[in-house]
Amino acid sequence: MFAEPALAAGHELVEWLPHEATPPSLDGFDAAFVFGGEAQVDEEDTYPWLRTEKTLLRVLLERRTPLLGVCLGSQLVAEAAGAVVRRGRQPEIGWHEVALTPEGSADHVLGFLPDRFEGFQWHHYEWLLPPAAVALARSARGLQAFRLEDRPVWGVQFHPEVTEADVGSWLDGWDKDPGAVATGLNPEAIRAETAAKIAAWNEVGRTISERFLTRSV
Repeated sequence: MFAEPALAAGHELVEWLPHEATPPSLDGFDAAFVFGGEAQVDEEDTYPWLRTEKTLLRVLLERRTPLLGVCLGSQLVAEAAGAVVRRGRQPEIGWHEVALTPEGSADHVLGFLPDRFEGFQWHHYEWLLPPAAVALARSARGLQAFRLEDRPVWGVQFHPEVTEADVGSWLDGWDKDPGAVATGLNPEAIRAETAAKIAAWNEVGRTISERFLTRSV
């Protein structure tokens, strides 16, 4: 969902999978998306590539490169910006209501959203607000979006980038996620709810990407 507006605007996209390759040279990059994954932010011993990604993010922040982090990506960006990232009291999985703060309603990237909207979630960890950051959105379980006040850097805990196929593949692996199983939720109910809501949600994802890029590139 994030790639479509970027390609339509004529931007070049460079994909880096940190568990498969060394990072690219950062020269010439105008902005970066930072996405999620199965790792947790404090699992560097299990996923050593996290160390490389964290180093790269600190460099991008020092360069004031525009960043948009999603889920784990937002947690990594928040940690690089000085925030505490920790395991949440309980996982937040499925479709949950998110409310914009007044700052979120005025934000360039997220301000097009209604004051309250349903967003797709799948996370076990959460971040606290980084220093010199403003909260843009919250859910009943915690913070959902932030922006650094002194540079074009955003983080969202919800998943505006997912397709129905993405969600389906995650649900297919439900039994491999002990935290998900422990919620007692019905993955097939989430699958059905996603089928009904994903088209409108994908428009949200495209718009977030487009607005981030017009602000950043």
